[in-house]
This record gives sequence, C-alpha cells and structure tokens, in this order.
Amino acid sequence: MTTVRRCAAALAASAVLCVALAPAAVAGGDVPAAPGSSPSADPSPAPAPSPAASAPVVIPPGLYGEKDPTYDGVWRQSLAMLGQFAAGVRPANQAVAWLKAQQCANGAFPAYRPDPATRCDAKTAVDSNATAAAVQALSTLGGQRPAIDKGIAWLRSVQNKDGGWSYAPGTPSDANSTSLVIGALTAAGVRPTSVLSPGGKNAYDALVGLSIPCATESGADAGAFAYQPDTSGKLSANDDATAAAVLAGVGKRLVSGPVKAGPAPDCVPSADLSPERAARNGAAYLASALAATGHLDLPPMPGADDSAPLPDIGNTAEAVLALTATGYGDQANRALEWLKQNSGAWAQENGPAAYAQLILAAHATDTDPRNFGGIDLVERLNATGPAPKAVAVPASPAAAASTSVDDGGRAVLWLIVMGLVVVGYIGFRIGVRGKTARP
Repeated sequence: MTTVRRCAAALAASAVLCVALAPAAVAGGDVPAAPGSSPSADPSPAPAPSPAASAPVVIPPGLYGEKDPTYDGVWRQSLAMLGQFAAGVRPANQAVAWLKAQQCANGAFPAYRPDPATRCDAKTAVDSNATAAAVQALSTLGGQRPAIDKGIAWLRSVQNKDGGWSYAPGTPSDANSTSLVIGALTAAGVRPTSVLSPGGKNAYDALVGLSIPCATESGADAGAFAYQPDTSGKLSANDDATAAAVLAGVGKRLVSGPVKAGPAPDCVPSADLSPERAARNGAAYLASALAATGHLDLPPMPGADDSAPLPDIGNTAEAVLALTATGYGDQANRALEWLKQNSGAWAQENGPAAYAQLILAAHATDTDPRNFGGIDLVERLNATGPAPKAVAVPASPAAAASTSVDDGGRAVLWLIVMGLVVVGYIGFRIGVRGKTARP
C-alpha cells in the first residue's frame, strides 16, 4: 500500500520531488504523457510546505479527510471507498463523483488536482499509484467501466520494459507500484500475465526480480522484497514493499477475505522462482519480523537513535492483510491483537486512509470492524466524509453470534402466521367462487 514514506523512497530513487517533477516525468492528462506523485496514511514526513501554503486548507465537497489533499487526495479517497466496501457500506454519490472528476482525459489520476474543470496538461503530476488505487476503488461500485478501462489503458501505456511499473513512469520499476497495478488489473478482471511490455515481460517478472533469495548470505532479509535495487544493484528488505508484494504475488487485491490458515510459511530456495513461491517466501519474512513484538518497526531516520525504534502501525496492518490473505492467518493473530490495542490514536491522527487500512486488515481476518479494540472503525471512517448511502450492512460473524434467539424465533413465528392467513384467505375465495357457480 502506498504511503508518504513510500513516496519518499520513490524520491530517493528518482531524485525528484513529489510535487515538482521534471516536465518529462509529469506530463498529465489531456496530452500524451508520463507522470508522477502520490502518498497516504503513515505518519512520515511529507515535503515541507512552501511559505505560501500557510493559508487555510479548503476541502472540496465530496472528499474524505480534513488535511491538505495536495499529496494524497486521490489515494485517501480510494482507500476510504475500499474500506467502506469491505465493511458493506456504499459511498455517497458525491464521494464517487469527486474521485471520478480527478481522472484526466488520458485515464491517469494525479495525487490531487484542485480544479477538475481545468484540463490536465504537462504540469499535472499523474502517477501509477493513484491511478491503480482509484481503479481498485471504482471496481467495487459497479457501472464504472468506462473510467476503469481508461485507467487500465493508461497503466498499460506506462508499463516498463521489465514488465513492472514505477511510481513516476519513466523511472525504474518498484515493488510497491507494480503490486498496486497487479491489484488494479485483477480488480478490473484483467489477468496480469496477459499485460506484456514491449520486451515481452509481465508484472510478475518484475516483481520476482525484486525478491531477495532464501540464502544464508541474505541473513535476516531472506525472502523479503526490496523497493528497488540500490545504485550497485543490491536488494535490501523493505517491509512496505514485502507486504504489498506478498498480496500481489498470489493475485490478490486490497480487499481480500480470509483464507484457511495452514502451517507457518518457510523461505524455500528455488532456482526457478515462481511469483507464488516468491510471495510465500515474503510471507515467511513477515512472519519472522512480527514474531518478536507483534508489530513491524519504522526504519530509523538518518542520524536518529535506532536503539528504540517506533512501531510501524500502517505496515503492521498491511502485513496482517497479506499474511491472512495468503493462508497464514495464524502468524498474524498476535499482530492483529496488537493493532486492536495500539492503532486508535494513529488512525485518528492520520484520518480516512488509516481507518481504511485497519478495516481492510479486519476484513481479511474476519474481525468485526465495528468493534476493533472497542473502536467502531466504520463509523469513524464514515464521519470523515459525506454520509454514505443507507444500505443494509451484512452482519459480521461476531454480530451474527450475538443475535438474540428469541428475535429469530419471533421472526419465524410471524412468517408462519402470515402464511396461514394467506392460505386461509385463498381457501375462502375458492369456496365462495364454487358456491357462486352452482345452479
């Protein structure tokens, strides 16, 4: 899942700014193009605002959240809608309209454009992450095929030769963006293996190439995925990239239900690594990383004391989703309980995308998101944007178990009584008709 921190990683790799990319990398919507920019919910440093940015933030109608949407508007809108879908809630028409209005004519989405009435141009910083997230969100609604197809067409147009995608098209592929696009293709009903680059490669080819081998020399990084190779070609473990790649490696998207839990994953060396094997190796890395404390840790900032790392709540939620959706739910149980006790303040601070991440983790583990450590995540998410449509919400397993037997018995009895009344009335009408017909 894309985060502000992931954006920072993309910046380091491409040596550009999230909101001030070189013209060749940011061509946007209504001209032939290639792009750049998007973030999300983790409490990581965002680019410093300019002095002119001190004016009060005006949140457009239909958008979720109260913070400046410049760097994450489309991302948080998409995540919020996915979280609502996972919880059985239908987003408001206004929220859907806001997201669709962000799409450029060529199918791409930017992180945010304040005036959708203004056509996208070479200065519109579109990117693959915002586009892939929006496609996944729109796929849950029904009736959005034109917007989905345009988004997929644009993603196809910026696929790298190695089969993968980068955050800012025109730069090297990364595991996070490639994984998000795999989820978007899957949600749109397109097989990722059928989308080939000019070099004849598909998304899984690129993803497997970013998997760290299960070898002794790999040490604690064995099985993990790297975001991108460093300048020397070395791969280093990245928790965010690994969680995203594990989910994508088995063909799953962000809204994924539980899979029957099996034995603990192993990191298995393979001379011919398949996408699924690479994903399961990544799951072994995540399970090991969670084992000590029940959560992942944020990487230390340069120059900071790394003796007491801070917990990484967002990626812990992603790891729970990835492990459970790939059949390793038993390895995620401790982390799930840790999230229930420790994620409330973080979600409140970070808003709709953070609530959505927790709802997606709850959905994957068959946990009631309306009682997540005593917090109603759905109510809080809904409160960050326009009121959703009033629709029947499927009862969670926990809610179903608490339903009164007496209530159910009364409902059955009522149906029986009504049935008898209807049968009696029909019999009466038949009898009257018979008498009337006699000479």
